Order: sequence, then C-alpha cells, then structure tokens
Amino acid sequence: MAFASLLEHVGGMGRFQVVSVLLLSLPVFMMASHNLLQNFTAAASDHWCRLRPEANATGLDPEALLRVWVPRGERCQRFVTPQWWLLEANGSAPNSSGPETEPCGDGWTYDRSVFVSTIITEWDLVCSSRGLKQLAQSLYMAGVLAGGIVFGGLSDRFGRRSVLIWCHLQMATMGTCSSFAPTFTVYCLFRFLTGMAFSGIVLNTLEWMPTQVRALVGTFMGYCYTVGQFLLAGIAFAVPDWRQLQLAVSLPFFVFFLYSWWLTESARWLVMVGKSHQALRELQKVARINGKKEEGDKLDIEVKGSIWKEMTSSRTRHTVVDLVRTPVVRRISFCLCFVWFSTSFAYYGLAMDLQNFDFDIYVIQLIFGAVDIPAKLVSILTITYVGRRFTQAVALILAGLAILANILVPRDLRTLRTALAVFGKGCLAASFNCVFLYTGELYPTVIRQTGMGLANTMARLGSIMAPLVKMAGELFPALPFIIYGAAPVVSGLVATFLPETRNMALPETVEEVEGRTQSQKDEAQHLQVPLQPTQSSNSTGPR
Repeated sequence: MAFASLLEHVGGMGRFQVVSVLLLSLPVFMMASHNLLQNFTAAASDHWCRLRPEANATGLDPEALLRVWVPRGERCQRFVTPQWWLLEANGSAPNSSGPETEPCGDGWTYDRSVFVSTIITEWDLVCSSRGLKQLAQSLYMAGVLAGGIVFGGLSDRFGRRSVLIWCHLQMATMGTCSSFAPTFTVYCLFRFLTGMAFSGIVLNTLEWMPTQVRALVGTFMGYCYTVGQFLLAGIAFAVPDWRQLQLAVSLPFFVFFLYSWWLTESARWLVMVGKSHQALRELQKVARINGKKEEGDKLDIEVKGSIWKEMTSSRTRHTVVDLVRTPVVRRISFCLCFVWFSTSFAYYGLAMDLQNFDFDIYVIQLIFGAVDIPAKLVSILTITYVGRRFTQAVALILAGLAILANILVPRDLRTLRTALAVFGKGCLAASFNCVFLYTGELYPTVIRQTGMGLANTMARLGSIMAPLVKMAGELFPALPFIIYGAAPVVSGLVATFLPETRNMALPETVEEVEGRTQSQKDEAQHLQVPLQPTQSSNSTGPR
C-alpha cells in the first residue's frame, strides 16, 4: 500500500483535513500584513525643517514663520537668518546671490494629518537618512531568506509541527517587540527575526492532504494571502499609529501559537525518519476524526514498515550539483532562477511603492490586492488550456511593458498611471501563480525539493534587491522603474526556452527529463521534414 493510498484509506479529504486547512489558513491572512507592512509603518509624510527656538518669539502665525525661515518647496534646508522680505506681497530679494541656507540642525516637523506616527517621523528617516527606509524592508526580506534556509533544515530534522509551533511564537514575539523598539537598529533586528519566522510558517507543507486536492488547497491558500491584503488596508486605516499597527498584526500569532499544538505531526515525515510506531498512532487518530475508526484499527506495524521500506528504498543521494550537472536540467535551472528572481523583484518593487501613484494609499492597497483575484483566475485558465510556457512568458512580458510604459505617462494622468501599475501587478501575480506549479513539474522527483529551494532563494534575493534599487532614484528618478520593467521582459523571453509540461506526467528521474526533451526535439524535427524544400523545388522556386 503506497502512502497516497494510505491517506485515502484513513478518510482522504475528511473532517481532519478540512479543519487542518482552515487552521493553517488563518495565519496566511496575516502574512500579507507583515510582508507589506512598511507601506504604512514607513509611509512618507510632508516634512520641513524645524524652526530655530527663537523663531517662536516673533508672534507670527505658523504659515508666516515657514515663509521667512524655510525656502518654498524645500524639505532639507532652512534659511540661516529670517527672510522678512518674503512677507511682503511684492517684496524683492536683497542684492545678493541668494539667501544663505543650512541643513535642518534642529530636526524636522511633519504633516500628521494622514499618518499620526511612522518610523519615518519616529527616527527622522528623511533627507540624508531616507535610504534607511528601504534598508529596513530589505533586512526583513533577508530574514525571510535566512528563515527558509534555517527552518527548512530544522523541519527535516525535528519535524514540521515543532518548527511551525516555534515560528508562530517567534512571529508573535518578534513582531510585538518591533512595536516597542527603542531605536531604529533594534527595530531592524526584530524585523529580521520576524522575517525568519515568516519563512518557517510558509515552509509548513500540507503533507496530510491527498494528492488530488493539493492544487486546490494551494490555490485556496493563495487567495487567503490575497484577502490578507484587504485586511491590511482596513487595519492600517483604523490604526494610524505605527507602533499600534505593528502590535495589531502581531498579537494574533499568539492565538495561532496556542492552537498549533493541536495540529498533528506529518505521518509522511515520521515514516521517512523511521518512527513507524508514532506514525501509526497519528494515522489512527486521523482515521478516528474522519469517522474511519475501523479502517484505522486495521493498520498495523507491518503495513507501516512496508511503506517505510518503500519510501526509503526509493531515496537516492542527490545534491544541488544535480541542478546543473546535465544540459537540460541546467537550462531549466538557469531559466527558472531568472524567472523567480525577476517576478519577485518587480512584484515587490511595485507593491512596496504605493505612495508613488498619488492616490489614497488605503484605496491603492485594496486595488492592488483585488487585482490578484482575476489575475490568478485567468492564469489558471491559460495554464490549463493553453500551456505553462505561454502563460509564464506572456505574463512576465506584459508586466514589464506595463511598468516601462508608466515611465512615459505624465504624473498628472494619475488614473492611467495607476491602471498600468495595477495591470502590471496583476500580471506578476499571475506569473507567481504559474511559476510555482511550473517549477514543480519541470524538476524530477529526485531533485524537486532541491530545485524548489533554489527557486525560493532566488525569489527572496529579488525581494531583497527591490527596495535597494529604489535608492537609484536619487540619481535618476525613472531609473528604478526602468530596471523593474526590463527585468520581467528579459525573463519572459528567457522563459520561452523552458520545456512545455502541459498534460505530461511528473518526471521521476533526471534521465527522464533529459530523454523527454530529446524526444520532443526529435518529434519536432520529424514534423518539419515534409516542410523542407526538395532539390527540384529549389531549382524552380523564387530566389
């Protein structure tokens, strides 16, 4: 009896699986809140130099004080001495090269009409320190990358359930600590550790799910993340203070931590590590919950022992070198690395720059979340009826062209700029939806998890680089968007070199992937033979 058949034997997609999916989906609703949190906790506000202490003794109203102490439109400089002539309607400047200015030596004053408090206003991340905002987001994403590496190995060693419980606790604790951080450095440290916990939660695989429903469950989880983007907009609107907002999205993980003790360890993992007796008990527990107590009681150690032998005997030593050892798999690995990096890079480049579109940030967050729903539906249809390669390439190319087109649109055409950005973000969501399935189908079983690990690493590198590239806007404002747009276009062209996997069985070995691709080439050449001109046609046809 194979392990997949054993899951069907104890109830298939029964009551236990349904409850497990619901419990595992609740944290996913809050995943977007942490990933995109800095759209609100690090939102930029209008600011100007704080006036000298003696300025308040003049008795002028605040607007008049700003006119004589701060140059119009200037955020990082103030006059050394008050320019009283600016109070006159037709006043003229003194005969000089211009009033002398200086940096904001006494700090800044912020417009708090929209955001009561952010990390920008808390630690003055403006002017020469404005790049620290992007650094904070990159450090969070670096934590996500580190968490994938650390907790991936720990989950294989100590079990899925133990790591999930710990990560729920770490997410709750580090997120809460972030809301009380006394300095920016401490805040970045806690955000890094929060990102690590995020990765550990995402790594929790639904190994109790029968094979035929895993795609459906994965799609359901993806839509939970989409709904989470709506939830973030609502919470951020209700809680304008960054510390309270950070706390609001972190405290629910204490609840997730408490109920995660109920979750059952993966029987598949228990079998793989040789704990057949414990796996048997877990299977019998699941059978009872699913109303299959009699079938569960019929299971015995011999059955579990045979499954353990079957699973361990099929395991062969494979390393990351196998991803580049043979030509076809090497080409697949190269193309997928480019696709994963570019998709994540451009996605977070758009999703973390909501204030660039001069619209209400809460409305934009809702729209950016809503576009994922039709985008994923369209991608599912084209994946199913047209093909993976077509969907992947077209989604990336259209996303890149939309981003590049936005560079040419004047800033006063806000609606058009926003529509192009929303369309591009939707295409990137479709790309994510496709590449996750595509990667699992391209790699053979023996190195599938290794390949998925490499893909996840490239995606995290893309999300780390996205905020840092925004700093290039200091040199040339359009440069970040040229990079964000060019990367998906190039990777879309690269995706055309991937083999098609529609209506094909999952490959089991590296040799099968190599042989399958060669067979496709031979078949294509065979179909082209009748179309090739003969010698006689060459002599009589047009030249």
